[in-house]
Amino acid sequence: MQEIKKLQYYVNGEFKTSKTEVYSDAFDPSTGEIIAKVPRCTPEEVTEAIASAKAAYPAWSATPVIKRVQILYKFRELLVENMEELTHLVALENGKAWSEAEGDVLKAKEGTEQALSAPSLMMGESLLDASKSYDTVSYREPLGVFAGIIPFNFPAMIPMGWMTPICIACGNTIVLKAATFTPQTCMRIAELYKEAGLPDGVINIVTCSRHEAEILLTHPDVKGITFVGSTEVGMHIYSTAAASGKRVQALCEAKNHALVLEDAPIERTAAGIVNAAFGCAGERCMALPVVVVQESIADDLVKALIEQAKTLTIGPAYDKATKLGPVINDAHKKSVLNWIQQGIDEGADLVLDGRNVTVEGYEKGFYIGPTILDNVKSSMSVGTKEIFGPVLCIKRVKTFEEGLTIMNDNPYANGSVIFTQNGHYAREFVRHTDGGMVGVNVGIPVPVGMFPFNGHKKSFFGDLHCLGKDGYRFYTERKVVTTHWFDEHEKKAKTVSTWDGTI
Repeated sequence: MQEIKKLQYYVNGEFKTSKTEVYSDAFDPSTGEIIAKVPRCTPEEVTEAIASAKAAYPAWSATPVIKRVQILYKFRELLVENMEELTHLVALENGKAWSEAEGDVLKAKEGTEQALSAPSLMMGESLLDASKSYDTVSYREPLGVFAGIIPFNFPAMIPMGWMTPICIACGNTIVLKAATFTPQTCMRIAELYKEAGLPDGVINIVTCSRHEAEILLTHPDVKGITFVGSTEVGMHIYSTAAASGKRVQALCEAKNHALVLEDAPIERTAAGIVNAAFGCAGERCMALPVVVVQESIADDLVKALIEQAKTLTIGPAYDKATKLGPVINDAHKKSVLNWIQQGIDEGADLVLDGRNVTVEGYEKGFYIGPTILDNVKSSMSVGTKEIFGPVLCIKRVKTFEEGLTIMNDNPYANGSVIFTQNGHYAREFVRHTDGGMVGVNVGIPVPVGMFPFNGHKKSFFGDLHCLGKDGYRFYTERKVVTTHWFDEHEKKAKTVSTWDGTI
């Protein structure tokens, strides 16, 4: 039985008790037990966090970037030193299997390492003699306070790998709205930032409902919003914050598809699909919930998928033998089970049923086993809507062209994958798929942090993606300076040249 903590919010370098009377339950998904009470911070407390970030901004932005990243170097080492503790915390509050929880923290480290490049990637451009005796230089400067709105599914990577490192390395400050289901990892990592020497107020963390979060979207002191979550909420955030003059990156839901051609090696392809479809219990926007397969090999592939999926060890997240942990809570478990039933009702064939899973000693945990629905048609909602659980849909096609058309008809375009040994089809797929992150024989085509997380269509709203060079552009703005110095000869000249902006 875990101790039930009453959590606080984090402002100006200290944890404070909220004045709210409303608390939400956070669970250990492996046991079904409540482990924390999470405050619904008041509007005044959200505004307090923004004010703290604003107050910290002048001194932090004036700190040379080389000195800012020295703190990030120290923070990176603290991440490594506390890897075991942070991995356990992710597993405890999120339910990822141990290796996946460790991967979550390692991705926070990867984002931090990318932010260490800020002194180089913030560099501007210059031109001597842009016009005669006029020199022009462009600089990249921070903007001020940013807000990050975090989902539950990656409690280390998203807030502390995607949102925070580049933001603060560039000289900005940030207010994070932690996910109500999984706020503790984010808060613990904030403590490590303080231990590394980060000034108070540069990072602030609140937990609240959507109602209080609206303040972040319209407050005049917030310059930009970074968000990860559903498309419905992302569209609202994008439209509301942009209308308030803020820059926005909204990373939204997905229904990633893989196209398997008849020349693909069956066993190796099935292994890649099983990992991509059922890893993290399917609770990730780069999961692979749909496979489009040529009919000539469909039966063999489905058989291999079933056999390999059955070998996954289902159990508590913090047992290192576990390969498939629970979903986040009971409400989400019911949602996934309803989707499975809807797929059956729509006419799909349930060829692997994970609905009646129990784990000895953890009977109240939120477990769903790997589930496969075959013969899913384009008209079925189960194959087009995001389920966010360990459910794999199989769509059968005759040709490459038919498969690509089905994939591109999908309104989401986070990622797309092809499994083939044919170079021509691989090249054609890369050129013509709508997916923003493309895999060729790679089940989860998430790029390393030096490249952007690059969703398309209804999977992303904004102009600049997170991470990579896009991340630096998002968290900075250009200033272009033209300089001219007079010499004694020019002062005495009858005609003094002037700069009119033309060459």
